[in-house]
Amino acid sequence: MSSTGAHVVEQALALSRADGCVAIVRESSSVNLRWAGNSLTTNGAGRDRSVTVVSVVGASFGVRSATVVDDLEALVRASEQAARDADAAEDAGPLVEGTAAAGFEDPAEQTSTGVFADFARALGESFGAARADDLRLYGYASHDVTTTWLGTSTGLRLRDAQPTGYVELTGKSSAPGGSTWVGRSTRDWTDVDVPALDAEVRRRLGWAQRQVELPAGRYETLLPPSAAADLMTYAYWSAVGRDADEGRTVFSRAGGGTRVGEALGPPGLRLWSDPRDPQLGVTPFVVASGSSAMSSVFDNGLELPSTDWLADGRLQALMQTRASARATGSAVTPYVHNLSMDAGGTATTDEMVASTERGLLLTCLWYIREVDPETLLLTGLTRDGVYLVEGGEVVGAVNNFRFNDSPVDLLGRLAEVGASEVALPRELSDYLTWTRMPTLRVPDFHMSSVSQAS
Repeated sequence: MSSTGAHVVEQALALSRADGCVAIVRESSSVNLRWAGNSLTTNGAGRDRSVTVVSVVGASFGVRSATVVDDLEALVRASEQAARDADAAEDAGPLVEGTAAAGFEDPAEQTSTGVFADFARALGESFGAARADDLRLYGYASHDVTTTWLGTSTGLRLRDAQPTGYVELTGKSSAPGGSTWVGRSTRDWTDVDVPALDAEVRRRLGWAQRQVELPAGRYETLLPPSAAADLMTYAYWSAVGRDADEGRTVFSRAGGGTRVGEALGPPGLRLWSDPRDPQLGVTPFVVASGSSAMSSVFDNGLELPSTDWLADGRLQALMQTRASARATGSAVTPYVHNLSMDAGGTATTDEMVASTERGLLLTCLWYIREVDPETLLLTGLTRDGVYLVEGGEVVGAVNNFRFNDSPVDLLGRLAEVGASEVALPRELSDYLTWTRMPTLRVPDFHMSSVSQAS
């Protein structure tokens, strides 16, 4: 990687003979730790680079990408040939124009195992305490910094460096059902409190000393921020304007059009994405190596706005590329790689437990799959901790379930929305790390069957 990403972008654009060209270079620096049975097992470090060239010929485009580029000109020519061979693109339009942003020529940012120094020391202390108490800790920690350079034949030059880190900690005891998970995201590892994570694992393993068998059915259920994040992420990914306008999703209106303007949740509920969020900041411009209903190569480099998807409980916007916005007369509201929800609630998860007469505390979900796109019915499994609440206290761990429910329908059934906090989805942490969610009280969450999963 002797040449900088900015230099490769300039080379690719200079080689282009197409009507238009976009060059994208991504360079990642990553480190990770794994542990099992109270001992570190592996650590790793890596660097990689990818180059993507989008060539536009008339109303058609072609894309070619490579992780090892021995012949950049061959990559550019291949993308041009792909454009000549392709049909006219439905999303065809002018490339985004602009100038070179400050810092475009800066080199890639790096991470190192040094980010884990304090974390690893604290984790070692937790290992020692776990051995003494016959508990076992397993988990994974990751930190990645990805630098992106993007340039276009229209003069735009952009660069962004995105740090992403997270930790997942699973604790196990010898008790039946004695397994639990906690996790959190981080940008630089200075805010990861290992003793607090360990204390929460121990508290939940303590709850599991008593095992309660319950049948399938509908239960009042508390969904803490991690579980809420997995469900709301599916709703977000389904909020695509073109698909809704074509009548194929839960956001389609009967008789045609979309449900924009309809009340989907309680008054005061807000669901939004902001690339410049102080805690959840992400790349603030479109980076698209292909076109779909969610994104367009012609939008590469487009500045991302802060977008309210729901405001005061009403559907405010759906994902729109410039092409789909033109077709539907909507505002341009591209996908942003973070998601927040808030309704002004102040109650913590513990406070919501204390006000529960009888219900379930469902700490995390797993193996979530879509069943019906027109209702966004999802199915999946509970995992690593379902707990019974009686009289405002957790009284034991419950067997696992398969659930069937729709996050969009669920919004209209909410009985309470707690305080929002930065949260790590359990299943989708690799795909949408950056979320902020509240604990949700659902009066009738559908546990469709008992699961043997452990």
